[in-house]
Amino acid sequence: MAATIQHRIRGRPAHTPGPTFLTYTPDGRRLITAGSNNSVRVYTTGSDGEPTNVDDCQESNTAVVATDDFFITGSEDGTVSMYSLQSNTLEKMLLRCTLPIRDIALSPDGNWAAVASDELVVKVVNTQDMTRVLYLREQSKPVKHLSFDPSGTYIALSCSDGVIFVYSLSTEEPALVKKVDGLIRNLETDAEASSRVAWHPDGRAFAAPTPTKDIQVMSNSDWERQRAFSSGHAGDITAFAWSPNGALLASAGTDRKVLLWDCKTQRVIARFDYPNVMAIAWHPTQNLMSFTTSDGEVFMYNDIVPSEYMSLLKKGVQPAPFIHDPLAETLANGNSNGIGQKEGLRRRYGTPDSLDDILGSEGGGDEDDFIVDDDGAGYAERAEFPLKRPYDDYETEPAYAPLAKRTAYEHYRPRMHTPFQVGSTPWRGNRKYLCLNLIGFVWTVDQETHHTVTVEFYDRELHRDFHFTDPYRYDKACLNDNGALFSCSPTDGNPAMIFYRPHETWTTRADWRTTLPPQEHITAIALSDSYIFVSTTANYLRVYTLFGTPFRVFRQKSSPTVTCASWRDYVMTMGNGPVGGDGCTRLMYTIENVKRGEVCQSEDVVALPPNAELRSVFFSDRGDPCIYDSTGVLLVLLHWRTPGQAQWAPILDTKQLERLASGRKEETYWPVAVAADKFHCIILKGGDKYPYFPRPLLSEFDLKIPISSLPAATADDENSSANDGPRLEETFVRTSVELNLMEDLVNATAATHSQRTELARKEVDVDKALLQLLAIECRESEDKGMKALEIVELMRDQTGRMLEAAEKVAARFQRNMLAEKIRELAERRLAGLEDED
Repeated sequence: MAATIQHRIRGRPAHTPGPTFLTYTPDGRRLITAGSNNSVRVYTTGSDGEPTNVDDCQESNTAVVATDDFFITGSEDGTVSMYSLQSNTLEKMLLRCTLPIRDIALSPDGNWAAVASDELVVKVVNTQDMTRVLYLREQSKPVKHLSFDPSGTYIALSCSDGVIFVYSLSTEEPALVKKVDGLIRNLETDAEASSRVAWHPDGRAFAAPTPTKDIQVMSNSDWERQRAFSSGHAGDITAFAWSPNGALLASAGTDRKVLLWDCKTQRVIARFDYPNVMAIAWHPTQNLMSFTTSDGEVFMYNDIVPSEYMSLLKKGVQPAPFIHDPLAETLANGNSNGIGQKEGLRRRYGTPDSLDDILGSEGGGDEDDFIVDDDGAGYAERAEFPLKRPYDDYETEPAYAPLAKRTAYEHYRPRMHTPFQVGSTPWRGNRKYLCLNLIGFVWTVDQETHHTVTVEFYDRELHRDFHFTDPYRYDKACLNDNGALFSCSPTDGNPAMIFYRPHETWTTRADWRTTLPPQEHITAIALSDSYIFVSTTANYLRVYTLFGTPFRVFRQKSSPTVTCASWRDYVMTMGNGPVGGDGCTRLMYTIENVKRGEVCQSEDVVALPPNAELRSVFFSDRGDPCIYDSTGVLLVLLHWRTPGQAQWAPILDTKQLERLASGRKEETYWPVAVAADKFHCIILKGGDKYPYFPRPLLSEFDLKIPISSLPAATADDENSSANDGPRLEETFVRTSVELNLMEDLVNATAATHSQRTELARKEVDVDKALLQLLAIECRESEDKGMKALEIVELMRDQTGRMLEAAEKVAARFQRNMLAEKIRELAERRLAGLEDED
């Protein structure tokens, strides 16, 4: 729809010609303006009467901010003054600088005022106790603009050299979080154009004007550029501001234009012709916007948002305009209170930047159906886990009842595990990885009208990289030695679709596509050497052959579905199960041989510790199910081919890696695979949670079962005997696990000669570890004869050669009694074998 050209209103003379600034009080009752003369004007909202003048102020004011009780001004003579709104008189001189003040920002609670001047250091002074001052010193050039985020935790500084500095104020000493270069242009501190950072009301992103006269949105979680408000202004942007709910954006430029933008579509919905606009302020609750000009005038524009767009202004807090909003995509999967949202949605509950208003309340009653806590008994307080539901196109009712008014009854809803695709990362800016494994990686770039997909392999002699234009916008992928599998979600009335492309065939065309029934979303896909598996929001698992023949369709018992993984003829599906005592659903898994129709494990519990999340699930190179959780522990499933006998065994705790023992490194690990008895992963540094570009390198770590917490060995004591006991104990347990996995494989399949040879070798490895433990026990103390004999009894050798070696070890250390016991054990075993014969 074309933008509406609005009629022009007349401005009110407020100050002498020159830079003029304004602000609303948080309650919206007053509008305060400051300009070149020595008078500050306080207007009453909704009144056409004359404003209240606060005289004898400083001249050449450059900034004004306010709470409901006071306002603060800054001037070119370097003074920062605080005035009472009750008496309209000067309360105190809050701060003095040696150079002109350029901007002031007030924290959301009104307790701190950040002051930027032509000095290099930014001062953050407490408004109640001006002796408490914080200093922001990292910038090398003066700061032109300041901006607190909605929670008051972060503050952004726009420097005159075109660099944005973001500080965290959550600690006693402010900490620099990020330097953003290349977003804003170089501007002198007294320039007419703006380089201000404006935080979106939902707190997850901010916007800033660019050298190309656009307004660019940037996420404050990954610092990637998101949507942009472009092609609106022909001149430099001088002022812009989000509406209180973040649904609209107002901007002004040197091209004499004031524009209103729809933040969801980034389109102009209204145009105004006003020159020399320097500052813009939205009323907190009404359809009212005010702005000032360098002519000293103030404009109060009632009903500035056209009637056809008023619904935008009436909504709750809207999401920032991301290219791909991770919160929206999570909720679109049908789970609005999932465990996987701790870092996003649930973390924001009760904070100033809460997203409460964009989430709907399930089963809320009528307006009159409420409880008022009028006696202070506390029964009307909010629940610890408030109810939520997915929002659809952001048009929902407020999620939570007010603190003193809520529904008389509420439906309890547990926290559920959110669906995820193994090996996939969230969108970061306009790109994401669709798949990361030992074969290669698949990544996609959002080009607005379409996507571009790139598939690259580690072994380019075996497979050739390829790249294609993707009009279907695939959002999931799998990759193996046979081919690549893709899927996309329903869009614009088109159903969900899967696409398979084999690497090599003996026919001219072998790739194929197929669509799913309408309204059925794909939650996860898996690709094996034999089949294609697709789990959906209808809780179906759809099984296809590699060339598109539907093979089976069945409904999973656990729902909603979470993810799936496959290996040869086996598929492991996961879904939400019964609710535990902590209010979270238990994650359930089922393993089935699809070809034979045999269920190996049915609806067993995934062993996750309290408050932990599943990060990945995959089969090892030998076909054993593995999981990796948010605590950094890698586990493998023992005896999974025998119904009811499966056990999750930890084979690596990444937090106990020697590289982390010093405490100097802060890193996490993105799981990729378990192959050749090693854990293959991507090392994430700097607080990253997902791999990003450029393509990360794969690292590998030896498996190590967490038996004890040993200090990291140094070069001097690497061969010392101090750690021999715990090290050999870990070796024994780990080799025993590997032996159990190999025994299950050999007994359940037509094992090859190499597999049987490896089984025999692992049996020897177990006994070797026990023999070395026996030597340590014999060497250290005579009092441990009982434990030494117990170690010998654990040996699996049936030929007597290992027992004979154990007897020799005991004799070498002159443990004659132990040697006699070992000899008797060997005789009993030999007699047992003869009886079996």
